[in-house]
Amino acid sequence: MKRLILSLAVLSVALVSAQKKEIANAVKAVDSGDLSTANSEISKAEGIFGDKTYLLEPSVLEQYYYAKGFSLLKSGKNTEGAEYLAKISSLGKEQIFTGKDAEKNKVYFVGKEAADKFGAGLSLKQEKYSPALGDKLRQAIDPLLRKANQTATTSYNEKKFDVAGDKFAETYYLFKAAGEDNKNLLYYAGVAYAQTPDKKAQSIEILESLIKSGYTGVETIYTAKNKAGEKETLDKAAFDLYKKTADGAGYSDFKTETTPSKQEELYDVTASLLFEQQKYDEAAAIATEGLKKFPANKSLAQTQSNSYFKSGKTDQFVSNLKAKIASNPNDKESLYNLGVMLSKDPSKQAEAEATFKKLIEIDPKYPDALNNLVFAIIGEDEAAINSYRDLKKAGKIDEANKVLEQRRARFQKALPYAEKLYEQNPGNKEVVTLLKGMYMTTQNTAKYNEFKAKETALK
Repeated sequence: MKRLILSLAVLSVALVSAQKKEIANAVKAVDSGDLSTANSEISKAEGIFGDKTYLLEPSVLEQYYYAKGFSLLKSGKNTEGAEYLAKISSLGKEQIFTGKDAEKNKVYFVGKEAADKFGAGLSLKQEKYSPALGDKLRQAIDPLLRKANQTATTSYNEKKFDVAGDKFAETYYLFKAAGEDNKNLLYYAGVAYAQTPDKKAQSIEILESLIKSGYTGVETIYTAKNKAGEKETLDKAAFDLYKKTADGAGYSDFKTETTPSKQEELYDVTASLLFEQQKYDEAAAIATEGLKKFPANKSLAQTQSNSYFKSGKTDQFVSNLKAKIASNPNDKESLYNLGVMLSKDPSKQAEAEATFKKLIEIDPKYPDALNNLVFAIIGEDEAAINSYRDLKKAGKIDEANKVLEQRRARFQKALPYAEKLYEQNPGNKEVVTLLKGMYMTTQNTAKYNEFKAKETALK
């Protein structure tokens, strides 16, 4: 038995030594441009440790990430390669949790999350590691970074959103490899992917990860005027240093500016995208989380309402809104959302109408309230038109005329609110077109002609 244990121990040491040698060879090969050898050596090493990178000591793991990252980059797999290189930066920032597993293998977990996931129950101690390839890495990626960033911006402006998404992601990971975690670039990648036909899943993954990280997108920009009197953007270290210098090191008019938060937009885009992909429960969850931070956001409220409706949870949501209004009758957001939800159910048209009227009494200019009230009164107009046509086609003229009269009555009832809407938005072509159609339906020829002329003038 002792001899068997000794044999296993010797074998383990031999394997560790082999993968160190293979990874070192891969680094040399990738630096010399010999991708065939680099990939062969990487494959041999991966055949030993598999997906258990925590078996590699940090210095070897750093070399593995370097060789793997550049082999992928040089093979045209830019984003994937940049992502591997970015892991080197994490080695220097995260705590390394070391110990031995059940088989007595030395383990190195990078960060607490990995330690909790793979090292539960093990006796671990914390260490720090300083990457050795930092300067070499930065010099190698600088030209790649500049090119990727330029391509990303150009592609986005040209509406080549799939390329822009890839390049923004690549730029993000290259920056991270250089030690700068600029999540704005990752956000831009997510927004670009959101506008593609086939990469929306990648967009959702990115945007949800940003929400989970607490991303806000707020940046502090440091500027000063140089000797030529031109405004120049500085990094924080230079800004602080020059500002303390007696003559400002040739700079003057030092200023800091804070950019607006992107967090509200992040929640809005993510919830809308999830809804578009018919992930209604997830969309509702993101919208609800967003509304806790931004309760006045109408788009999030709409997505939440629509998601509850689509997922069949409308009764639960409506009850929740009614409870809010009962505790605060002047809760305009909840009144608006309740009106929207009720208006989706033809049997609750009267209740939706009453809700929007109450909201307008509180705030006559509440956004979209008048518009929604008009359509709540009009109801399912397309269904009414189809019913009229079917009855007329079947020869049931009296019944068809009755449907037409009821439709005209609804339009007449909604007309005063549409006119108020026009008073608030006289230059809005959609409102003018709406009124033109309503006057035609209510047989007010003079008004119809007046608004037809207004509509033409707005073209």
